[in-house]
Amino acid sequence: MKNTIPGRLAAAMLALALSPMLWAADSPQTVQELQRAWAQIKYRTPAKEQADRFQELAQQARAATREYSDSAPVWVWSGIIRASYAGAKGGLGALSAVKEAKADLEHAIAIDGSVLDGAAYTSLGSLYYQVPGWPIGFGDDKKAETYLQKGLSFGEDDIDANYFYADYLFQNRDYARALQYIKRAEMAPRDAGRPLASEGRLGEIKDLKARIEGKLH
Repeated sequence: MKNTIPGRLAAAMLALALSPMLWAADSPQTVQELQRAWAQIKYRTPAKEQADRFQELAQQARAATREYSDSAPVWVWSGIIRASYAGAKGGLGALSAVKEAKADLEHAIAIDGSVLDGAAYTSLGSLYYQVPGWPIGFGDDKKAETYLQKGLSFGEDDIDANYFYADYLFQNRDYARALQYIKRAEMAPRDAGRPLASEGRLGEIKDLKARIEGKLH
């Protein structure tokens, strides 16, 4: 299995500037708790411990989807966490978690795909280009681009939507366009309320930008 089922694929939605009316009762606090726990594992936990920690967090996220079954943001974050668990676990054993992440994101879209700047579309697109194709997995570059562009249609200035589309273009050797979108990600607004997640994403942006520029020079 690709090593790029990764934690980064699970990070595609870190902006939460939307109306509370889009959430079920009390779910905003639950989403914020899942976000904070995810960031702590992703950016502050040793790599060898992340799989176990993400597995535990995935169980909490599943409980949240039962309690707030009509909350699209809760389903989005359940998908993110499951994708992160798959990335930390790696190998063929991660496929079941990836499929569960895909199902969670599809469920979020069925409720309201516009939430979190279209984050479910962005994350689902990330899964499609980073997971192996048939017969091992469901990877599909055409579907990946469709979903990533849909995410951008809801979050034109979203840091994650631009970052993942840049990464997709980089993986497909479209380096000039990849540079365009990674610069947009670099200039995108940060969330002052979640400094750890913002700091981690910025580091990933700088790393990808350097790799893109290395291919252009």
